[in-house]
Amino acid sequence: MSKKLTTNKGIPIANDQASTTTGEGSSRTILQDTELIEKLAHFDRERIPERVVHAKGAGAHGYFEVTNDLSKYTRAKFLEEVGKKTEVFVRFSTVGGERGSADAKRDPRGTAFKFYTEEGNYDIVGNNIPIFFIRDAIKFPDFVHTQKRHPETNLADADMFWDFLSLSPESIHQATFLFTDRCTPLNYRHMHCFSSHTYLWYNEKEEYVWVKYHFKTRQGIKNLTNDEAQKLCGENPDHATEDLFEAIEEGNYPEWDVYIQLMTPEEALEYKFDPFDVTKVWYHEDYPLIPLGKLVLNKNPENYFAEVEQVAFAPSNFVPGIGPSPDRLLQGRLFAYEDTQRHRLGPNHHQIPINQAKNAEVNNYQRDGPMNVGDNGGSGPNYYPNSQNGPEQDISFKPPAFEIQGVIDKHTRPVEDVDFVQTGEFWRRVLSDEDKEHLVYNLKVHLGNAQERIQYRQTALFYKAEPEYGIAVANALGLNIDKVEKLSKLSPEERKEATKA
Repeated sequence: MSKKLTTNKGIPIANDQASTTTGEGSSRTILQDTELIEKLAHFDRERIPERVVHAKGAGAHGYFEVTNDLSKYTRAKFLEEVGKKTEVFVRFSTVGGERGSADAKRDPRGTAFKFYTEEGNYDIVGNNIPIFFIRDAIKFPDFVHTQKRHPETNLADADMFWDFLSLSPESIHQATFLFTDRCTPLNYRHMHCFSSHTYLWYNEKEEYVWVKYHFKTRQGIKNLTNDEAQKLCGENPDHATEDLFEAIEEGNYPEWDVYIQLMTPEEALEYKFDPFDVTKVWYHEDYPLIPLGKLVLNKNPENYFAEVEQVAFAPSNFVPGIGPSPDRLLQGRLFAYEDTQRHRLGPNHHQIPINQAKNAEVNNYQRDGPMNVGDNGGSGPNYYPNSQNGPEQDISFKPPAFEIQGVIDKHTRPVEDVDFVQTGEFWRRVLSDEDKEHLVYNLKVHLGNAQERIQYRQTALFYKAEPEYGIAVANALGLNIDKVEKLSKLSPEERKEATKA
């Protein structure tokens, strides 16, 4: 008989696959979900002192320049006019590896942007892939555990990697991207970057739209094959870090064109799938890219630890005119990223120079704490409201209000056929014959190390997305295609039961 799943205090857990939200689909996550908070808070504190994810990285200073006036959609001052420039610091990273891991490992590449605006620091945190593996934050610690080391052997383990993905069908889209050559980019300069999540833009009239960010490299896309990446891991494990530093040092400044996709609230209600589901993209034919600006990196850090290692990004760092969406994964990240920085760098990490709001005043009633190196508020009051001339709130910065009606529950999102549609489209419409050949080979190399029962379960998901895709992988792994097809027709629970150890 299976052991009962509980919290750290021994309290039984009824549902560990969904956060408590205000409704089905994309909705607001409720702070009263103590299971979610415990799970994320514990996860944020699992590594000392390197980042739990994105531990290996490189960074640079630069600027963002507005090239297209979209100020009618947002009141954010740094976007208010063409030609306006804002200082930025950007950090690129691998995701799963430790600080000493190789830059060429197969892995998504993290892309984090800090804009030092006159209204405070604004962060965009994303990847070089426009989607993600999961869509509920409560699954994030489990997912990352499978990308790390086995608790017994301390080695990377194909079984736990594919066991989780094959039991989380929503991951099929990102898993396919992961094993294309897009996840072994030549370096950080020759790849696109994406916000992945959907965000809110609102203007002075409190009118709002939903947006996604795209950073398109001007250097052109260049990738490594699996064999080239493996070879480079041994020859120069720091090749991408080295490339970024040397390019900027030589004056070969990397640039990206910045675009958004824009969706109105009315369109979001009627779109063909949940537009806040981070496992899916918005089709460009429905929502074309709209130019916004350009990003240029033109200055290397003077000290790696002080800047690249200590920089702290959080998707909760918004400025007036920009806010979150009801994306469930984003809702959890709004808490988790800032919380992990408090653990990693301390509650006063915003006082570290690379994290300071360079172009905006900081006035609040937060005091004390370890490594407080400022004036700690001087002789001013440390409470509010007060009549001691302390900083006052300003209602003019209030974001638009939203009416929410819902049922508080652990709303598990079922796996649906729509979860496989975009993976099939990616195979049929985006990948060239050579891309498909490389994808299948890369899967053979990695998935081939997992147990056969897990290979069958995962390959059935590929088949469900596109039979040609599943058959190609089955042939590469020497699996029975009839069995793969039968498994593809089962429900997730039936498929799990049919392939148990």
